[in-house]
Amino acid sequence: MNNEKPTENQNPATKSERINWYPGHMVRALRGVQKKIKSVDLVLEIRDARAPLASGNQTFHNLLGQKSKLVVLNKSRLAEPNNIKLWQEWFLNSEMPLVEVDAFEPTCARKIKDAANKLMQKKWLSFKKKGIKPPPMRMMIIGIPNTGKSTLINRLTKRSATRTGDRPGVTRGQEWIVLGKNLELLDTPGIMPPRIDSEQQGLWLCAIHAIRDEIVGKEKVANFVLEIVASKNPSMVQKRYHLEQIHSDIDDLIHQIGRNMNYLKKKGDIDISKTCGQILHDFRSGTLGPCSFETPPIPPDRSNSQI
Repeated sequence: MNNEKPTENQNPATKSERINWYPGHMVRALRGVQKKIKSVDLVLEIRDARAPLASGNQTFHNLLGQKSKLVVLNKSRLAEPNNIKLWQEWFLNSEMPLVEVDAFEPTCARKIKDAANKLMQKKWLSFKKKGIKPPPMRMMIIGIPNTGKSTLINRLTKRSATRTGDRPGVTRGQEWIVLGKNLELLDTPGIMPPRIDSEQQGLWLCAIHAIRDEIVGKEKVANFVLEIVASKNPSMVQKRYHLEQIHSDIDDLIHQIGRNMNYLKKKGDIDISKTCGQILHDFRSGTLGPCSFETPPIPPDRSNSQI
């Protein structure tokens, strides 16, 4: 159960309010990242493949400066394949190293290590030219909540090295993890940006569960998600919820789903909260099909601090 009391930036959002979530432990975590950044060779920034820019954090960019960074687009199986290809090309044109993975695929650890080793070749070569054995590579893993950092670390270590969970903010402290004789990794908590640019981006982040459902409310997020997936993947929505047709009115559609799933209260009313919770669970697990929220800007904007 969440015992955190909402701060000024955590109040449940109304229809017209900007969505933000930046609790105190994230402020402290950001200070910790700032202290440790000089001790690492490479930063892995984990993002969600469904929203590659929105799931970035401008604050990280400001802290890293010239530090080498590898963007890891995780949860690729949940994004639209054609959209991922567009983002791969966009990041290439932006001259930003990128690797696309899914943390549940056994090959993801090798893909990340290979990409990281490639970025370190120049630095290692400079050591060798001086007759010095290169020290172990030290990487820091950063990202907003629930992008799959802990699951990726467990893949990299081939064990349950960190806690995982489907609630944002599971990791609260920093921890060095030895991945081998030549590789060390510093885990960090998920950190949201202090400000989200638009309500639309806020809803994207709610949909991918970077922001806790109670901050905005399950109903608002489920309405947003269902409207999108019903237009992108109507047959999968119909099959999952035994619908004869897709209602254009999302409220009516949610009520129909609740009836078909037999989510009823004692008096026979639809249990909207349970229905919305099921819709969000199905979306986040991929049951409602792949869904991408963002398309790449054209042309690449290299001044964008979220790149």
